Amino acid sequence: MAANRSTTILNQEQEQANEQEEENYGVLLYYKYFTTTPIADLQHLLNFYNSNCTSLSLLGRVRLSPTGVNVTVGGKMSALKKHIEAVKSNSLFEGTDFKLASCHRPLDDKVARECGFTSLSVRIVKELVTLSAHPLLKSPEISNAGRHLSAVEFHSVLQDAGKIQEKADSSSDGSLILLDARNLYETRIGKFQTLNVETLDPQIRQYSDLPSWIDDNSEQLRGNRILMYCTGGIRCEMASAYIRSKGVGFENVFQLYGGIQRYLEQYPDGGFFKGKNFVFDHRVSVGSLSSGVLGSCLLCGSSYDNYSSRSRCKYCRMLVLICDGCRKKIPTYICELCQKNGKCFESVSEMEDDNTLESEPAEVEVVSTSNQIRRPSSLSFVNGSRTSRTLRILCLHGFRQNASGFKGRAGSLAKKLKSLAELVFVDAPHELPFIYRPCLSEQNDTASFSQSCPSKVCSKKFAWLVSPDYQGKSDGGWAVANVSFDLLQYRQQTQGFDVSLAYLKTVFSQAGPFDGILGFSQGAAMAALLCSQLGKLKDDIDFRFVILCSGFAINMEEFRQGSINFPSLHIFGNDKGMDRQIDCQASRQLASLFEDGCSEIIEHDLGHIIPTLSPHIEKTKDFLQRFL
Repeated sequence: MAANRSTTILNQEQEQANEQEEENYGVLLYYKYFTTTPIADLQHLLNFYNSNCTSLSLLGRVRLSPTGVNVTVGGKMSALKKHIEAVKSNSLFEGTDFKLASCHRPLDDKVARECGFTSLSVRIVKELVTLSAHPLLKSPEISNAGRHLSAVEFHSVLQDAGKIQEKADSSSDGSLILLDARNLYETRIGKFQTLNVETLDPQIRQYSDLPSWIDDNSEQLRGNRILMYCTGGIRCEMASAYIRSKGVGFENVFQLYGGIQRYLEQYPDGGFFKGKNFVFDHRVSVGSLSSGVLGSCLLCGSSYDNYSSRSRCKYCRMLVLICDGCRKKIPTYICELCQKNGKCFESVSEMEDDNTLESEPAEVEVVSTSNQIRRPSSLSFVNGSRTSRTLRILCLHGFRQNASGFKGRAGSLAKKLKSLAELVFVDAPHELPFIYRPCLSEQNDTASFSQSCPSKVCSKKFAWLVSPDYQGKSDGGWAVANVSFDLLQYRQQTQGFDVSLAYLKTVFSQAGPFDGILGFSQGAAMAALLCSQLGKLKDDIDFRFVILCSGFAINMEEFRQGSINFPSLHIFGNDKGMDRQIDCQASRQLASLFEDGCSEIIEHDLGHIIPTLSPHIEKTKDFLQRFL
């Protein structure tokens, strides 16, 4: 009887423990590439995730593409388990590795918001992970990815590395190399380390920089056996396929299946992994039972590995490790990559005396929507410190406009995008002469005029592209227009691209980096030309997306429909609209040059403006959210 009573008590305690676990908070990560059966109906899958995650109160990110899914969501453990069962019922997900971990609920609203754990975001994207931001680099076939190694197999290879290297020295087999496929801020707080294997850290700012590093270091990789790893495995899929696509000498590529997360689950003491695993949810990082502090403060060098403050580089906004003491003393930081590239701290007095750009062919005047320190030199830009992730967008004004005026016209847009982006406005390099069209006299509407030239002093006006007969600005003041106004005049402004290109290289060098470009009217034509030449401009001008408002194509006759593979948003008036400057067919024709999978179109029935009312602004925000 006593034994039965004890068994009953134990069973009740176990049931209570199980119930408590079900109510605990958890995080679920998984991805799945559909290499044999691409998704036929993405909208159906999107509806499933919206419905299922909403009903289970799950928050986080779900990304869907024709080739697979990538999911990071949080909620009650019981809800997450129900979600897994629902997903497993779909044969497409057979063999999926569901990584479920119990953890604390999001405690810091700022961290949770930045990591996307305050809402549910389900979106269709072109690629699950963007291997490259450049349009000319096609993603490799995922079916050519490296061979999967389980955590146990991966550990065993590292454990026997000494013997493997000895064998390689006495044969034609190459050496064993560990390749970390993560970003610099991740590798700074944790990585695999073993005496017998070299670990290569590309020290990249973002994943899309990895292909360039692989290209530059291909001889170091050629002929060797490469063991790759990342957080959960998905980045290694595409990166290993890219290495193997290089052909002979790059066949022996292996990847840690399930990533560091699965390895630490298998080896709670850390095994060969030292430090902490950076994760892209509110936990920020996850360590082993014996994890020491591998990272150090960027400023004072003391041991430190906590990214909870979300301190960022003032130039590129990459996360940086700043200890509590230094954060109280110093408000702005420059990451080691920007320091390596010549960025440095500047005092106000140094900025006021800076005349280094006087020899440039055109002055650069930058106007930003953020509260920046302005310097009265050729290049007026100093970025402030950042504690949250926002995009920086370079804005190119239209013909016969200027940066200040465009900023005023875009005030509503800047306000509504404040939480997502900082808009930076810059004058074009071609200064235009002041011209006016006199009013016709009431008595004679042919040759005589009733007005002399205007007495009003106006701000300078600029252009990105000019007509072939452009003579530059005139010192003679106002002049009468020598031709009548032509609604299609924008088609005749085909010259001056080289000057504008050189000028924008200076802007990117001195005021960059920029995440994207927004172009309005002729500014959109200029931005489109940049997109068409990004493969050539990689070292000087680099951005990840473009927004073309009331755009049109100039000097792009060699591009066929769908030939530009670059993320783009096209905003223009429809057939019923009132845009009397740029014909909607011209904007549609420009949009058609961009590949369907990476371009989006917003048509409105307004005039020659950038719409900021619903639903147009929501669609613009959705587009920008993809790049945060």
